[in-house]
Amino acid sequence: MKIGIVVEGSYPYVSGGVSSWVHMLMEQMPMHEFEIISIMPNPKTEADYRYTLPKNVTGVTTLALNQRATRKRRPEALSEAERERIKTWMTFGQVDSSIYPILENQIGTPEQFFSSRLFYQLVTESYQEEGQAGSFIDYFWMWRSMYAPVLDLLQAELPQVDLVHAASTGYAGLIASAMKERQNIPFLLTEHGIYSREREEELLQASWIPAEFRSHWIQFFHHISREAYRKADNVITLFERNGELQRQLGAPVEKLSIIPNGIDVTGLSALGHVPGVDKLRIGAIVRVVPIKDIKTMIYAAKLLQDMLVPFELTIMGPLDEDKQYAAECEMLIRQLELEQSVLMVGKVDIRQHLPEFDVCLLTSISEGQPLAVLEGMAAGVPWIVTDVGACAELVNGRPDEPFGPAGFVVPPVNPRRIAERCVWFHQNREDARRLGRNGQQRVETYYRTDQFIDAYLHLYEERRAVYGGHRV
Repeated sequence: MKIGIVVEGSYPYVSGGVSSWVHMLMEQMPMHEFEIISIMPNPKTEADYRYTLPKNVTGVTTLALNQRATRKRRPEALSEAERERIKTWMTFGQVDSSIYPILENQIGTPEQFFSSRLFYQLVTESYQEEGQAGSFIDYFWMWRSMYAPVLDLLQAELPQVDLVHAASTGYAGLIASAMKERQNIPFLLTEHGIYSREREEELLQASWIPAEFRSHWIQFFHHISREAYRKADNVITLFERNGELQRQLGAPVEKLSIIPNGIDVTGLSALGHVPGVDKLRIGAIVRVVPIKDIKTMIYAAKLLQDMLVPFELTIMGPLDEDKQYAAECEMLIRQLELEQSVLMVGKVDIRQHLPEFDVCLLTSISEGQPLAVLEGMAAGVPWIVTDVGACAELVNGRPDEPFGPAGFVVPPVNPRRIAERCVWFHQNREDARRLGRNGQQRVETYYRTDQFIDAYLHLYEERRAVYGGHRV
């Protein structure tokens, strides 16, 4: 079977997180072929890859959101009903993925559409119906900016596959929905975080969007996410909290299921632990980007220093995904005079470091089900995590589990609470090791690679059979 994996802003150009999940999925399924459809903000080449592609990857199609479609096509005459369907869809009136063939083949190129009388009338009518009083030119360009990536993506050349699997809603879900419509194939959707909610949080803080237009952009991302939910044959998430959010945002209940992440428990649990005696050794396995809130853990380190707690914090993760933010973190370390105790070591082999740590930190302001936490737990390391995504479920467990807590859960952006919990780990070494064993047992029971892969293999086979069997 040839499977299309659709990702946005990740594999193979960004390491960690969803990219690690995609890479592991493909490596563990040598019996299938994979085509990658990677949506990125800007054009990329093979020189930008962060991964060596598995041998069963047959191709990578990279679609840049700021790169215009190149296929030439002539606009076709549209019926009044078709024109009304375009307006209804673009004004978020209803989800309707059967409109994709019209947008792909009948409206001409994006530039032709945006220069057409139809688009001008659509924007004018919407402006009037909404009772807008601001600049019509700004309103017009908001519409154009919103739908230019959509039309470019829908009109892109896409590979032929037997099943398409999107790793998010948003633009990836849009492409996967179009591929299902175009090729009559199954569509599986896995959400790690809730895409439309994450975009909403970003848009509410974005300075580049005039305040009066933010609600349009938020509605837009919720609109295309609802469409992906409706079009997908299966809507999967990694933990219960996100499943409930998906249901609230329009995902049909009968399509929902949970498949947790899986990791190499055997290899990680065999690493062992080298006990520290002179100082508290703290690890952070994390991408150095704002959403991971590295600055909060640095401020927590300063509090530990002020408390005269001997410690060393090692921050492990790529420093080049957001170079400005990484530079800000390094400057903060210098300003707080933490150079001797806080180390930013870049991307390293975490298996060489995990045995050294007494506790690990995750201070993210948004998460899905972080593989880093699972990896640390498998190695017997307890955690201090923020209460985002599945972090609390991983550390505290579900109500029906026999295992105890594997660390502590704290509110986001709270350096003092983090520092206080670190002090506890310094003062309670034996209890800390017990928390580490709890986490290790939880991962060994519920989060193994074989469980994760078997669940997806079953879904792939089941869905492909429904759509007419396997490719020969």
